[in-house]
Amino acid sequence: MYKTLEIERAGGVATVWMNRPEVHNAFNAELIAELTAVCRELDGDETVRVVVLAGRGKSFSAGADLNWMKAAAAASVEENREDARRLAGMLRALAELEKPTIARVHGAALGGGMGLASACDICVASEKASFATSEVKFGIIPSAISPYVLRAIGERQAYRYFQTAERISAARAGEIGLAHEVVAEEALDAKVGEIVTALLQGGPKAQAAAKDLIRGVANRPVGDEVVEDTARRIAELRATPEAKEGLDAFLAKRPAAWVPQQ
Repeated sequence: MYKTLEIERAGGVATVWMNRPEVHNAFNAELIAELTAVCRELDGDETVRVVVLAGRGKSFSAGADLNWMKAAAAASVEENREDARRLAGMLRALAELEKPTIARVHGAALGGGMGLASACDICVASEKASFATSEVKFGIIPSAISPYVLRAIGERQAYRYFQTAERISAARAGEIGLAHEVVAEEALDAKVGEIVTALLQGGPKAQAAAKDLIRGVANRPVGDEVVEDTARRIAELRATPEAKEGLDAFLAKRPAAWVPQQ
């Protein structure tokens, strides 16, 4: 179905491989469209519990394809706006997946590639990985990726890296909150697998609700509205079959129905 992606499915996990290794998985219109489509496809697939985003070849993603950027430079403002909307839509589709998402980052994750890593719920990076918001070097700004990068590293770090376009080492990415885990290259898949195993223990509907809870509560003052909202959320979940199954399984000292059989 996809020309720029490969999809591997195993044990409730869908691994989406960006497959343009000759250009370091750089974005073009086709890759953006296909990433948008696969996010929607996987979100609607009840057999998929976790989505892992990865890149073939030497890099996770080097950002925008140069030929695509050249075409954008020659396009009208309105054409550029439509192009930017498609990129923003793809990142939003990834960020708002109901399933847990993990970015498996090796090599370069630059510009939009750093945006992809930030839009995923969890980022696991090889110690040889590097990141950058490199857009100012091309006379532009990291606009579409900014909501996700700011969410990952905060405003203070963004003031530095959005303006300097410095390369961010994997170790530094861990320090500033961009990467949750930084491991040796040869340990990358094992660490991703470890996190996947942990994720598969949780209730799927509860995980989707947890993601929505973060979006609903983050950066809001703790007032009556927030307190009432959080009370409503937990009350509604407690009444679901998933919550009943989770409690029954705990009391019976058995795995919940959603946990994969060994």
